[in-house]
Amino acid sequence: MAAKCCENWTGAGAMVTRRLDIEDANSLGDYLRACGLHDAQPVVSQTLAGGVSNRTVLLARADGDWVIKQALNKLRVQTDWFADPARIHREAAGLEAAAALLPVGAAPRLTFEDSEAHVIAMTAVPSPHRNWKACLLDGDIKESHVTRFAMLAAQLHAGSAGQARYQTDFADQQYFEALRLEPYYGYAALREPRAAGFLHALMKDTRARRLALVHGDFSPKNVLVYQDGLVLLDFEVMHYGDPAFDVGFALTHFLGKANHLPQIRTKLGDAAHAFWQQYRQGLGDVHFDELDGFAAMHLLGCLLARVAGRSPLEYLTAREQSAQREITLSLIVRPPHTVERVVEEFVTMLPRILD
Repeated sequence: MAAKCCENWTGAGAMVTRRLDIEDANSLGDYLRACGLHDAQPVVSQTLAGGVSNRTVLLARADGDWVIKQALNKLRVQTDWFADPARIHREAAGLEAAAALLPVGAAPRLTFEDSEAHVIAMTAVPSPHRNWKACLLDGDIKESHVTRFAMLAAQLHAGSAGQARYQTDFADQQYFEALRLEPYYGYAALREPRAAGFLHALMKDTRARRLALVHGDFSPKNVLVYQDGLVLLDFEVMHYGDPAFDVGFALTHFLGKANHLPQIRTKLGDAAHAFWQQYRQGLGDVHFDELDGFAAMHLLGCLLARVAGRSPLEYLTAREQSAQREITLSLIVRPPHTVERVVEEFVTMLPRILD
């Protein structure tokens, strides 16, 4: 069980809490000492890059390093994007759910939570490790990683399906709304009126489908490769909802990279097929109504959102963004009803536009 709250720090008043910046070593040191989590020695920490919604640092500790996260009120993106920093406590709950549902070592372990300062800490993945997104962009595609990624989604979804504990604890979808549905589908609908009807219908259906725990950010960027295994990160938008969203969200990253990396386009398309096949197998006897159809629609929605939403894929060139938008809009007109057809048609259409 993780330690809770830091009364010595938060008791000094809300103004002090608002001044806390964990990326500043002096501020972090004062905070940790007030919490009884650090001695008089200077703090040894390193700011971690990549996140837009949190400050994140690696803290060196003699008994095992920690990653400390502090939620931001305004996200670090070009457009104005605000979210309640209390969402970080959803990540704390998500880490504890992952500990119950996933194999040991497949997610960090929660070690500390401060509900006033909106700070959590978790065990750090030991070095050396690599971010899986970086591996894929380098062309390092291993079938074992793809299938393990799919199994993590299947274990999370199948293990939580129909479980009253998770239905209750993760019923609130406000962070999913603020960080996914509105900035992805809602904002894309404003920028692409041709897809507005499709996206608004998908949003309505997604809100109504409450079937299992959904990670909500199931992406290679949130996976570290350590000793050839995968460690899943970032649970701050976890909720009880539509598991097909995680599938579409994940597959978007294979197809987005297929758009960007023509030399390994076929391998990335094959990886998308392998993910889908392993995911369905990993569900075992658990059945989600209309899973294939909704996963296909989320794949189309996410493909468009990652070029027209608030958080576009940063590695796509302007030409690649245009191609992804054009292909996805053409598919939305007469949407394929299976994941395999979306993958096949998207990968087949890319060279016609780009090559």
